[in-house]
Amino acid sequence: MVLFREFAEVCEKLREISGRKDKISLIIRFFRELNVDEVEWASRFLIGRPLHEFTDKDLNIGYATIMEIWDNQATLLVTEPPTLLEVAETFTKIAEIEGRGSRGKKRSILSSLLSRMSEIEKEWFTKILIGEMQHGVNEGVLLEALAEMVNVSLDSIRRAYMLIGDIGELAKIVLGRGGEGIESIKLSLYKPLRPMLAEQCDNLDELFRESNVTYAVEFKVDGARVHIHLGGEGVKIFTRRLNEITHSAPDVVEQVKKYVKPCKAILDGEIIAVDSSGRPLPFQALLRRFKKKEERTSTNEISLKLFLFDILYLDGKELIDLPYVKRWEILEEVAHPDILIPRKIVKSRRELEEFLKKAINSGHEGVMVKKLDSVYKPGRREDLWLKVKPADTLDLVIVAADWGYGRRTGWLSNYHLAAYNPDTGRYEVVGKTFKGLTDEEFEWITKKLLELKIREYGYTVIVKPEIVVEVAYNEIQKSRKYSSGLALRFARITKIRTDKKPYEASTIQELRERYIKQFEKKAALL
Repeated sequence: MVLFREFAEVCEKLREISGRKDKISLIIRFFRELNVDEVEWASRFLIGRPLHEFTDKDLNIGYATIMEIWDNQATLLVTEPPTLLEVAETFTKIAEIEGRGSRGKKRSILSSLLSRMSEIEKEWFTKILIGEMQHGVNEGVLLEALAEMVNVSLDSIRRAYMLIGDIGELAKIVLGRGGEGIESIKLSLYKPLRPMLAEQCDNLDELFRESNVTYAVEFKVDGARVHIHLGGEGVKIFTRRLNEITHSAPDVVEQVKKYVKPCKAILDGEIIAVDSSGRPLPFQALLRRFKKKEERTSTNEISLKLFLFDILYLDGKELIDLPYVKRWEILEEVAHPDILIPRKIVKSRRELEEFLKKAINSGHEGVMVKKLDSVYKPGRREDLWLKVKPADTLDLVIVAADWGYGRRTGWLSNYHLAAYNPDTGRYEVVGKTFKGLTDEEFEWITKKLLELKIREYGYTVIVKPEIVVEVAYNEIQKSRKYSSGLALRFARITKIRTDKKPYEASTIQELRERYIKQFEKKAALL
């Protein structure tokens, strides 16, 4: 059995190595010493994932709790050090503890485990818990290592990962089979997968630079992205975070039963909250429907509406490699028009802008622009789908917050906003803001951030990067203040995105591209 200390020592070496190929070689050498169960968890730990991707459980253990246990405890070096799998089992056990007295039980288990760890083990255990490894290994590096280990193409590994969705499960399957049969991995009913994502479109002229181009344009609604699975086990609804919310949305289940023909299918769509007249309500109204996990027998005062816009699987056939236009034709055969997203085929900027205006007037965010030949790539952010919104917004992660003063005394109310860097797995600060939240939201976010606290100095609290917020801004500027080199001008929070994971936030590369495109826009006005 491999000790957790051996994993920690590998992480130390990875932090010291700068070359990508050298990191991959080290990972391969380490993985070859492990059995498939150990590879499963080592893969998750390497990218800062302490739990299986599909779990709806949370550790709910803050950095401060770990430090308190760490500081007030002597390491018992005479005891048996923990194995890699024992650490994995401990994470899982802690996540399953709920209810009254759960905090004390979790502390007791952590204290027992940490007492058997050396300083290096405690450090990397804490990094896994926080989700920031800072050793330069991201999903891309890990996928390359797996492909090289079993001598299969990187494209095959990436596709398998898109369909499986959990890096640990992928590693276990890949190495357990020795690379054989990777191409045979298919979509499965009732097994959640990540949705395909879209890039931001900042220049409509680029879309129509070439003549005779055609796009499908759909309303972009302000809701919760979901995959609907239906078949022998009935209707099940999964969020973009892979959590099942079926029991929280009985009215959506009824809409599926009413408007979708009997079949075995995986459908892609979005749920929004609507008022009594059918007009869309703000995203925060939708979140109130999903705060409680128990089954609902009524729809309360907030009604939900489902819009479908894609189909990935039908009656045993995988559809993701079909072009978008063909998938839409199949979706039209399966679903009633009343449940389909409003959509139009456009051939000019004028037609697109007219449809955008219609979407805005209907109370929605903007439009999605989709290439007719685009295939579906789960979990990938591609320019095959583009989102167009009148206001410039980004999804950013709160990595720190300052204590407020005056009316905001007692609240963490000035938020340090960061973009995700997929090349390093780190979050780079691009600005601060205290604008946009209500008193109720200030109170909620303060409580949540204190649970995520890593350390505190002066009036600033450093937190685990977990909370994603949508941020509107006027301009992106160069900055010497932030290591990212960029800063947002007049940033303000427009909504809290509890439906998104931190690594789904806008990337630092996207911000750099937007910064460059700003000058193109300004030049066009001269």
